[in-house]
Amino acid sequence: MIEVSNVVKDYGTLRAVDHISFTVQEGEIVGFLGPNGAGKSTTLKMLTDYLTPTSGSININGKDMATDSLQIRQWIGYLPEHNPLYEDMTVYDYLRFVADIRNLSDKVFNTRLPQVIEECGIKEVINKKIGTLSKGYRQRVGLAQAILHDPMVIIMDEPTTGLDPNQILEIRDVIRRLGEKKTVILSSHIMQEVQAVCDRIIIINKGKIIADDRKEVLQSQLAGKTVLDLELLARDPHFYDFRMLDPTLSIFHEGKVKEDVWEVVLEYSNKTDLREKISRFITEKGWLVLSMQKQERSLEKIFHELTMESKTMAKAVDQTEYMPKSKPEDTATGGEETNE
Repeated sequence: MIEVSNVVKDYGTLRAVDHISFTVQEGEIVGFLGPNGAGKSTTLKMLTDYLTPTSGSININGKDMATDSLQIRQWIGYLPEHNPLYEDMTVYDYLRFVADIRNLSDKVFNTRLPQVIEECGIKEVINKKIGTLSKGYRQRVGLAQAILHDPMVIIMDEPTTGLDPNQILEIRDVIRRLGEKKTVILSSHIMQEVQAVCDRIIIINKGKIIADDRKEVLQSQLAGKTVLDLELLARDPHFYDFRMLDPTLSIFHEGKVKEDVWEVVLEYSNKTDLREKISRFITEKGWLVLSMQKQERSLEKIFHELTMESKTMAKAVDQTEYMPKSKPEDTATGGEETNE
């Protein structure tokens, strides 16, 4: 469906996007994440042909953006970070205006309008002026204009920015419904939103893609360790023997909760699942498991660690610019002294 190959975007001497490549399959909901200035919005604008890449290629549904721009634009719905609305128009007039810009026939508009009203939940405000609407409804109207022409691909840049918790949940529901029929790419700073809505996650930092996989795989592979939280009923227990079960296992925490009730937090490599071994060990000891919970590493932690690691590595490279460099004459002098 979408193929991005070795794309670069320069603004003068600033490289905003640095040789990125990825594909998005039909029907995927992909979260495009990164810190401020990472190149997210620039990439999304290139995917919509709002910006032209300095080099590289973008193909959508088998068509090349460089040669088939007008055709591709008909397949894309775009909700930019700053929602493009005319506040003095009613919602109906605005959608009619968008339809005219896209050269939709009256027949297509009259067919699509009821569907869009239903999908975006804007029936109650269809005849109200946009300037009188809450931000939640404005975002719904923005989504409505993005899908009015029934695009194959929907691209959204920070669709829930500035919304309250209830409005965020409403927009998430709309995105989920759209994702059942469309290919969706969305950028967001809200990790819970991405975790709740997206099938797959791409993380970009300093213009480079540093992670790209399904969210479950990212959480599993990048965590490195499994953390198991146990609550046990035991009298005078000794937990040291847990360490004998596997060389990667360690006791992260142990403590008494109340009389004969203990909390033990174990940590081990996520390359193996030790829960069965641990359960048997506890049974042999005559202890009782009150609870056993595998802690998942949050997307926020993964995002923080990946982007901070990338930042640290970049800083280390940049520091070489400030290292003293030998001058040719110094080398020559040094050579003469050595020979002496």
